[in-house]
Amino acid sequence: MKVTLLAHTQLSEKFYDSFDIYGEFSEYEGNKVDRSNATDGQIISLSAIRTCYSSNAPSEIFNLEGEKYFGKQASDGEGGTDADRLIRHIMKSGHTSTMEHLNFTFAVEGVSRSLLAQLTRHRHFSFSVQSQRYVKFGSDDKSGGMDYITPHTVNDEKEMIGLAGVPYAATEIYKKAMKKAQKYYDELREAGVPAEDARMVLPNAATCNLVMTGNLRSILDFCSKRLSKQAQHEIRMLAEKLRDEVVAVEPWTKSFFGK
Repeated sequence: MKVTLLAHTQLSEKFYDSFDIYGEFSEYEGNKVDRSNATDGQIISLSAIRTCYSSNAPSEIFNLEGEKYFGKQASDGEGGTDADRLIRHIMKSGHTSTMEHLNFTFAVEGVSRSLLAQLTRHRHFSFSVQSQRYVKFGSDDKSGGMDYITPHTVNDEKEMIGLAGVPYAATEIYKKAMKKAQKYYDELREAGVPAEDARMVLPNAATCNLVMTGNLRSILDFCSKRLSKQAQHEIRMLAEKLRDEVVAVEPWTKSFFGK
């Protein structure tokens, strides 16, 4: 499995240019964002939160209130700036709709169709998924045949006794099943069955690629459920990778993902 952050919400150049430092418009470098050590996501979050409670216009909130929140230490004793305190307060209060303005787009590669079925049960994500109708998975096709995921519970330590009394491992059973699925798919295609119908014999283990977009609130909700030890191993791994990609660009979100 490979997860790559393709894009995430950032401030527009027009909004950057509106930051007034010394009574005149400034360029990007040296503006209040740099001096406040605030990420774009924090500024957007502050703007959304304070819009709900301030008489100031959303486009003016950072200019008028940014120094107040980003220029002071948190008063709740939990570290960071007072902007961090405000965001923590909002998250604890359940006013998490203010986090929906931060969006993240990921390339998710080499995951099973089983994982995809679980993933689509979560709301407010957008998906573009590799098609088994238009992408051919025959052994002689450009794809080279289907790739597949092997669950970590399928291993050589788990054995069963065959009809001849000879023990064989779960991995051997699993590989045989995958080879048969590929064989039957190839035979159906050779028989003239279109890919959109031949794909019916492909297993849940068959891999796929997708582009996925979600807002911060939705990603936090997903991770709160799928980082659990009760979650299936593959989707738990996905949750970990999504979390790591988000935290890498918006470090202040780390505490909201839990332990």
